[in-house]
Amino acid sequence: MAHPKREIEKLGADRKLELRQVATDLVADGLLTREDAEQLLRTDRAKLRSEIHPLVVIAGRNLHNARPPHKPLSLELLTQWLAGRAKLPYHHIDPLKIIDVSAITGVVSYAYASSNKILPVSVTPDEVVIATAEPYVIEWEKELSRVLRQKISRVIANPLDISRYLVEFYSISRSIKQASLSSQNQISDITNLESLVELGRSGKLDANDQHVVNIVDWLLQYAFDQRASDIHLEPRRDQSNIRFRIDGVLHLVYQIPTPVMGAVTSRIKILGRMDLAEKRRPLDGRIKTKAPDGKEIELRLSTMPTAFGEKLVMRIFDPEVLIRSFREMGFSEEDEQRWQAMASQPHGVILATGPTGSGKTTTLYSTMKQLAVPEVNVCSIEDPIEMVEPRFNQMQVQHNIELDFASGVRSLLRQDPDIIMIGEIRDHETAEMAVQAALTGHLVLSTLHTNDAPSAITRLLDIGVPYYLINATLLGVLAQRLVRNLCPHCKERGTLDDDQWQSLIHPWKIAKPETVYQPKGCLECRNTGYLGRSGLYEMLTMTPTLRKLVRPDTDLDALRDQALREGMRPLRISGALKVHAGVTTLEEVISNVS
Repeated sequence: MAHPKREIEKLGADRKLELRQVATDLVADGLLTREDAEQLLRTDRAKLRSEIHPLVVIAGRNLHNARPPHKPLSLELLTQWLAGRAKLPYHHIDPLKIIDVSAITGVVSYAYASSNKILPVSVTPDEVVIATAEPYVIEWEKELSRVLRQKISRVIANPLDISRYLVEFYSISRSIKQASLSSQNQISDITNLESLVELGRSGKLDANDQHVVNIVDWLLQYAFDQRASDIHLEPRRDQSNIRFRIDGVLHLVYQIPTPVMGAVTSRIKILGRMDLAEKRRPLDGRIKTKAPDGKEIELRLSTMPTAFGEKLVMRIFDPEVLIRSFREMGFSEEDEQRWQAMASQPHGVILATGPTGSGKTTTLYSTMKQLAVPEVNVCSIEDPIEMVEPRFNQMQVQHNIELDFASGVRSLLRQDPDIIMIGEIRDHETAEMAVQAALTGHLVLSTLHTNDAPSAITRLLDIGVPYYLINATLLGVLAQRLVRNLCPHCKERGTLDDDQWQSLIHPWKIAKPETVYQPKGCLECRNTGYLGRSGLYEMLTMTPTLRKLVRPDTDLDALRDQALREGMRPLRISGALKVHAGVTTLEEVISNVS
C-alpha cells in the first residue's frame, strides 16, 4: 500500500474520507461483511455526502467486527483501524495528560483548528503533535510547518474527541486568559488597602466575572467526567495547581495563573456560602450541583491558608454511594451476614475503624440508610456532615458555640432516637456518652482510628472507658481498607511472587491462585490498569469468650488470637481472597494492609 502522504501529493489535492470508500476499505480489511456494508450504504444514503465523519456514522450503526471475537465496531476501534491503514500513530486524547492547555491552544487559532478539524495535543521545543481524523488531508501541515518552523507530527484521533476538546480547550484557555487580564486591570485600579478589603468583602474580586464562572463550571463538570472523588486547588507563587484524586491517587490535571486561582477560589466560596473576606483561618462550606447526566451531587468544601493564598479542597459525594449494596462495596457473603446481624441489634455500640479515606463513613451511611425505615428515628452528630440524607436527622458539630460530639449526643438523647451515629469518638467524654446511649437502649454507630479491629478495644480502654462498660455495650468492630480494582476491560494474566504470597497469608493455609492478573491499561481506565475501588474487611464480633479477655490490662495479642479462632478474618486474608478472585493485585493489597 502506498504511503498516504506521497499518494496525496501525487494526486495533487487533499482527499477527505467518504463513507462509501471507508466501508469498502473495512470490507477489504475483513472488519465488515459485504452484506453489512451494503446495508449501511442503503440506510445511510443521506449521509454519504454529509459533514458527519464516516467513522461516526459507522459506529452509530452498532455493527460488529467480522473477525472473531466479533466485538462491536466502536468509534475508538474504528479510529485505531484508520490509523493503521493510514500508517500514522493512533492517539487517544486524555485531558488528564494535557496540563498546559495554554501552550496547546497557542499553536494555532481556534478558527484555523476548527476549519481544518485538527487539535494540537503536545508541544515541545522540537515538535508539535497534532491530532486529526482526516489522514489524507495534509495541506494544513505544509502551511503550519512554514509558519511555526517546527516539525509537525500527525496522529489519528477519535473525531468526536477532536470536536469536543477543540471547544473545551480553547474555551477554557480563553476564559483563563481573559480572567488574568481582568484580574490585572482590577488590581491596578486599587489604590489603597481599604479598597482591597472592600473588594474582597463584596465578593467582586473577579469571582463573578463571566470567565471565572466558565472556569468553575468547566472544572466541576470535568471532575465528574473523570470520576474524581476530590478536587484540590493549590496556590503557588506563579502557576497554581489543580489536582484530582481518582481511585485514591492524586493526578495533576491543570495549571493556571495564581491570580486566576484566587478568583476561582473566591467564586467557589461564594457558591458554598463561605465568608469571602476571611482568608486567615480554615473555613467549611457545601455546594449542591448537578452532574452532566442530571443527577444531584454534593461537594464539601474546606479551605486552608497557605503561603501563597487559600488552598481549597472539594470532596465530591455521589448519592449513588448510599444506594450501593454491601456486596458491591466488597463485603463477602459471610461478612455481610455478620454485619447485618450486628446492625439488627436493638442496642449496643458498633465501631468502624481504619485510616482517613478508608470508606468508614460510606459503610456507616449505607448501614443507616437500610436501618432508616419510617418506624425508626435515626439521628447523627457529625463534623462535618458528609452527605445530606433526607431519611436522617443530621446535626453538625460547631465548636464556636461549644457544640461538640459529647454535647451533641447529650442533646440527641432528648430527641427520642432509636439509632445514633457519632461521626468519630475522639475523647473520653464522647466515648462515655456513646456508652451511656447504648446502655439506655439505643443502637450507636461510630468510628475510631485504629489499624485493626481488636485495637479498637484497647483504644477505648486508653481513652478511659471502663472495661465492664465495653463488655456491656460493644457489639462488634469492623476494620477496613480500600484497594483499587483491576480494570475488567484490560487486565491480563500475570505472575505471583511465592515469598510475598506466603508472607501475606501466613499462617493461614490458602492455596496459591492458579491464575493471577496484573494491570495493563486501556482507554476505560486511562491506562492506569485500575478502575474503581472495593473494600477489605476485618470483622470482630464480641462473644462471651472475648468479653472475658477484656480487662483493665487487656492482652491485645491474646484478644486477637481468640478473635481469629472465633472466625475473624484479618485484613490481609480478605485481601488475599480478593487476589484469588482476580479483583485486585498482590502489590495493591500489601501496600494497603502492611
